[in-house]
Amino acid sequence: MKYPKIPLAQTVVQLCKLKNIRHIVISPGSRNAPLTIGFTNDSFFNCYSIVDERCAAFFALGIAQRLHEPAVVICTSGSALLNYYPAISEAFYSDIPLVVLSADRPKHLIGIGDGQTINQKNVYENHILYSANLKLDLKVENGFATKEELPIFKSIENKLERFLGLQQDIQSFNETELNKAFNTAWFKNGPVHINVPFDEPLYETVNELTIQPKSNDISFTRPTIDQTELKNCINDWDVSTKKMILVGVLPPNQIEQQWLDKLADDDSVIVFTETTSNLHHAKFFPSIDKIIAPLENANFKALQPDILITLGGLVVSKKIKAFLRQYQPKHHWHIDVKKANDTFFCLDKHIVAQPNDFFSAFLPKIKPVIKSNYFDTWMTVKRHRSKKHLEYIKHIGFSDFTVFSLVLKSLPNKTILQLGNSSTVRYAQLFNLNPSVEVYCNRGTSGIDGSTSTAVGCAAVSQKQTTFITGDLSFFYDSNALWNTYIPNSFRIILINNQGGGIFRILPGHKNTENFDYFFETKHDLTAKQLCEMYHIDYTTANNEIELRENLKTFYKKSNTPRLLEIFTPRTENDSILLDYFKYVR
Repeated sequence: MKYPKIPLAQTVVQLCKLKNIRHIVISPGSRNAPLTIGFTNDSFFNCYSIVDERCAAFFALGIAQRLHEPAVVICTSGSALLNYYPAISEAFYSDIPLVVLSADRPKHLIGIGDGQTINQKNVYENHILYSANLKLDLKVENGFATKEELPIFKSIENKLERFLGLQQDIQSFNETELNKAFNTAWFKNGPVHINVPFDEPLYETVNELTIQPKSNDISFTRPTIDQTELKNCINDWDVSTKKMILVGVLPPNQIEQQWLDKLADDDSVIVFTETTSNLHHAKFFPSIDKIIAPLENANFKALQPDILITLGGLVVSKKIKAFLRQYQPKHHWHIDVKKANDTFFCLDKHIVAQPNDFFSAFLPKIKPVIKSNYFDTWMTVKRHRSKKHLEYIKHIGFSDFTVFSLVLKSLPNKTILQLGNSSTVRYAQLFNLNPSVEVYCNRGTSGIDGSTSTAVGCAAVSQKQTTFITGDLSFFYDSNALWNTYIPNSFRIILINNQGGGIFRILPGHKNTENFDYFFETKHDLTAKQLCEMYHIDYTTANNEIELRENLKTFYKKSNTPRLLEIFTPRTENDSILLDYFKYVR
């Protein structure tokens, strides 16, 4: 086996191995060559080559998001690592363990006008859990230290002894920093940055390891729920007749079914779930906006909870945010091991625990349900809205709304759904999903910039079929996501092309003007046909409901290439159909 000659590169690679970090996404470059040599020559690692750094980082994010374990992304020095920033900020706000390894030049070559050089130290400081800035190995030629950092000694023996001591100190420092960074990614679930300086020559290899770093593992203890705080929660809960649980982004299978059932059987509790929550129960309330958007003020007052419990990541629904900010609960508790966002400006408890751990400690101790009509009232509203929803679909023309209704029902059992941002995830909120489908979406920063790359990374490491639903601007923005060889043949893309940024037509503002079309909606006539030809993806189109229904019959079946279905919808009609929907279901 070939190893990089540089001790620092050996240290990084071997510690990744000791930490059981297997997935390595490499953006080609020269300064990162020692790392590339180390990772690609070791069969322990699964290595991927992604040229576009922004796509590479989101690809790695998709891997980490799917596997719930750290994925590494590696780049050369200079502006390359700045292209990782969108994915790093998404990982930061979505609690995804992403490890960035950026190669750097030696300190004496920074700030003197050398090529591909920027100030890389702590470059992500506002959106990173840990930054490790490693030290350059001391260099030896012909058995003697040549670095100017070494002091001048009277004898060769003293000089060599001093050199060996300094190098040992550097090695110890680097191992300590690497251990801290890797442990942070594993146990705090977030991005870390490791800046790794290398001096030339960069491509030399050796047949044996010269460094054997040590893994400084830490034991992870699940947070212990404060018993006084738990007792206070139970006391407040037992005297409240209106409790609301709101679930944001949550990975699948996070809460045991027995606790979901207990919550569902409580007449004083309503559970609002978003599409991204991956929680399902017949008595829960998905499609929040379908219920919230048409309400009058009197209804809002009746919906106002005494206690609000939130869990999971960020919430998509702007309607529920506006409602809870105006009609604040007496108590708002957020359950999370890391952080609690005061989204509704009334947070009074951050319960540091896994949601399942909290419910297992809390629910067995509460009193029998007190009499309440909170659930029954809102279940009546839910049934009414669902009935009107089905009626509305029957009499509208072909549109984004129709497409989502048909596409979401077509998803095969036990598959993965990746959603693009903007209007895509918001439309998905209005429909009930197959409970066996796992849902993912980049809701940390809610950007459109890396949705396709994330979906491809997820698909590359998943045994299940992955379907990605996206809008046209998001898809074309991130089209380099298809520039790799790791897209499985089972991967499916559903591209809803309404010839612009359709969400801007839904938002308040002047429409159908040249200024709006050009600067906001960004009207275009692009299609994905040529991209699919270039990247060897099977391409199909649908322009109406009949064509869409026919294509969906075979779209998910086994194939020799990935498939993309581009659905063209009427640009100037989608917004009125959606806005009229909320009036109709009222």
